[in-house]
Amino acid sequence: MKHIATAVFVAAAIVATANTTQAQVGKPVTIVDANLIKEADLAKLPHMNAALAKAVAGKRPFKTIKDLDSALSSLTKEQRTELYAKLFVPINLNTATDEEILLIPGVGNRMLREFKEYRPYTALAQFHREIGKYVDNTELARLEQYVFVPVK
Repeated sequence: MKHIATAVFVAAAIVATANTTQAQVGKPVTIVDANLIKEADLAKLPHMNAALAKAVAGKRPFKTIKDLDSALSSLTKEQRTELYAKLFVPINLNTATDEEILLIPGVGNRMLREFKEYRPYTALAQFHREIGKYVDNTELARLEQYVFVPVK
């Protein structure tokens, strides 16, 4: 009986360790929705300050990423791109314009073409299957944070 209890304890410890490690390894940085972030947290992001955070928060809600991009027009394109690695307004995979898709950091004309080729998307699983042909799982998880498929 003592050996069984020890085996169960060891197995539970291994499972707990595996789950903790899995949750921490390879997880991309989380992108925050510009409509949901607190003003004080917004001010802490790259190239932001209290005054700009207040101005941006005052223009919410943003219907599209283009609206946020306009609200951040005092920043350079490079500064906005760096900021969009942390902050974004998720785009609808089925209706996003070329300009909106290209605002996703790291997305160029080739990936834009791939995003659009598989429209209409019925679920994020389809996005995973199709875009996963072109990028690894880490990049796929990063890209997924910028997009959504409307629920019907």
